Amino acid sequence: MENVETAPEMPKKGMTAEKKHKIKQLLINLTPVIGLVLLLVLYLIVGGIRGINFASGFEAIINQSIVVAIVATGAIFIFTLGSFDISLGASTLVSACAGALVYMSTQNLFLMFLVCVLTAVACSLFSSVLGSVFNLPVFVTTVAMMSVLMAVAELLITSRGGNQLVASGAGAADSLWLKILLLAIFAAICIFVFSFMKTGRRQKFLGGNPVCAKLTGISLKKYAIIAFALTGLGVGIAAFLTVLRAPTVTSGTAGDVGMSIFIAIVFGGMPISGGPRSRIYAAIIGSFTITFLNQVLFFMLLGVAGADGISQIVRAIFFLAMVYLASINYRTKNLPR
Repeated sequence: MENVETAPEMPKKGMTAEKKHKIKQLLINLTPVIGLVLLLVLYLIVGGIRGINFASGFEAIINQSIVVAIVATGAIFIFTLGSFDISLGASTLVSACAGALVYMSTQNLFLMFLVCVLTAVACSLFSSVLGSVFNLPVFVTTVAMMSVLMAVAELLITSRGGNQLVASGAGAADSLWLKILLLAIFAAICIFVFSFMKTGRRQKFLGGNPVCAKLTGISLKKYAIIAFALTGLGVGIAAFLTVLRAPTVTSGTAGDVGMSIFIAIVFGGMPISGGPRSRIYAAIIGSFTITFLNQVLFFMLLGVAGADGISQIVRAIFFLAMVYLASINYRTKNLPR
């Protein structure tokens, strides 16, 4: 009998390439965490050189990060759909104004909290419903809502005959542990909805492939309303904490919240296109990352001419780098799974 030639063994290059790809993906996914740890170490080094009080420094960082983290955690649901809300800062301001007015009249913290949340949810739902009624992209309606909400806030602030609202006594309830507790509770709710309920899965599907999602019967309008309602809940909690932190509310209150949320989500490693690679934790990681970055730049550029301009350039470079890294994982010919 003739010897039957055996098929040559397949080369192991494919397995090696697959393993390298998995390692590459893991490193890219861990980049936001690694960046946060490096910034923390750099903060400790630079802060030690500058002789800062780390106890008060860390308390200030947590206070600055938590409000952005809460709003950004809720906003993840909107970003997952591939959209965004540019009116979040204005919504936070209006909710803070409404809560401050209620507290000034009743001196009741629970009523202030309730009014902040209900006002924020109402503003968010109005934006999403308005887009549904007129069949417009949601982000278009939020651009218009920003102007409307700023005007409403101005009316609320001047309703008492001045240019500010002072919720005297509300600051006594300000507590770092209360903020951490509210962030933990809200984050737990969002993680449960996003990761363990069909709401989160369908929103990822809509963000990743809206055409296929629509063909399977998933309603974009329905899940957009849910996303905006959850975002409004986060905005209301953040507005309540804003009044506790600074009982004096002016037209400049929460002015940088909208842009900080967008930057924080990107710094957290989430792709700006949303879809299946959206992660709730990106909001929290990104919020603390941007605060540590700001503090490090402040200490490093202290006394340097043009420090503000240099800081903006550095933040812009970080932003572009994170967008690039977040996009590497899904720049492929294959559909995401």
